[in-house]
Amino acid sequence: MLCAQTIFILIGVQPLMVSVPPNNYVRTNTMKEIALIQFGLGGVGRAVVERVLAAGDEFEWRYGLRFNYVGLCDSRGAAVDMQGFNYGTLTRMVQAKAEGVPLNEMNIGYAHEGLEDIVDVAGGPETIVIDVTASDDTVAAIQLALARGYGAVLANKKPLSQSFETFQALLKEDRLRYEATVGSGVPVIATLRQALIAAYDPVHRIEGCFSGTLGYLTTGLQAGEAFSELVHTARARGYTEPDPRDDLGGMDVARKALILARTLGWPLELEQITVEALYPPQLQNCPVDEFMAQIAQVDDSYRQQVQAAAARDQVLRYVATVARGEVQVGLQEVPRQSPLGRLQGTDNLIAFHSNVYADTPLVLQGRGAGVHGTAAGVLADVVALAQVL
Repeated sequence: MLCAQTIFILIGVQPLMVSVPPNNYVRTNTMKEIALIQFGLGGVGRAVVERVLAAGDEFEWRYGLRFNYVGLCDSRGAAVDMQGFNYGTLTRMVQAKAEGVPLNEMNIGYAHEGLEDIVDVAGGPETIVIDVTASDDTVAAIQLALARGYGAVLANKKPLSQSFETFQALLKEDRLRYEATVGSGVPVIATLRQALIAAYDPVHRIEGCFSGTLGYLTTGLQAGEAFSELVHTARARGYTEPDPRDDLGGMDVARKALILARTLGWPLELEQITVEALYPPQLQNCPVDEFMAQIAQVDDSYRQQVQAAAARDQVLRYVATVARGEVQVGLQEVPRQSPLGRLQGTDNLIAFHSNVYADTPLVLQGRGAGVHGTAAGVLADVVALAQVL
């Protein structure tokens, strides 16, 4: 049996294990060169680059693939090298971005005029475009990439949660992967498409907790902590966006549920989803500091809801339900001993109810917070797509 050696390298703040081929491993003579263009160098974007760097030449000896970053973009700038950036340059860019330096202020970067221009300039045969932004403005560039025969991998949910027509257009060609839009690194989309839809096993209902942030809050409530204190702690730990309402409003969960519904073939629009926010309407438009100061006004209400649920042997979870052609997202009581009721911390969980999985649902559970979980899902999609381009 072949045994690979392992070493560790340190990039940023997290050590990543690097697999090294065993001495007697026969390297393939066929090598496919894959050019990568990446939109986004925030936390997830940097983690994707770090994972590619940490992999070293593993993809070469394992899959016959060599990845070269030829374009990197953030919201203000870009850097392009048609020969591919070397290890040192990529490492310096990642470190500079972590320190808050935008690409257009680096000596190898410039202010770009649009992501479509980057695809036009840097794209070529066997190119994959990676979108790890949270932007509404990447659709045209993704469409251009697909039109030219390139591949695309999305962690960004917004392109797929625009109009249903846009969703259909993006998925018309089988060169787009979007696993990380829903389950971070948990293979939710692959399970739905390959284990259920492709097996002609009709799905009747999908339910789950799709937000590690909201999972942290609801399990904290169950443990008796005050809602406002949980929000403050989650924000301090980086579990929420700088404005926690971006998480507490439920729209991120709604987009994930919409993507699942559309993957089933349901022609739903985001506006058709019922979404319950976890804060009162009067706190919607106030400054963030005021919101943080006022959120304690809901502590008693949530404490009472937790106690009422416990009296019925139930717990509160923030649940997305996809069933009967509709999607609902909000706080629900679920049985304490159910899969959702036993869920703790920042894990995600999704349950598929189908003809085959009628009495006992098919349940997936895994890491729901942290940039490296999402980055792992993105890279897995990149490797899978590269093998079929």
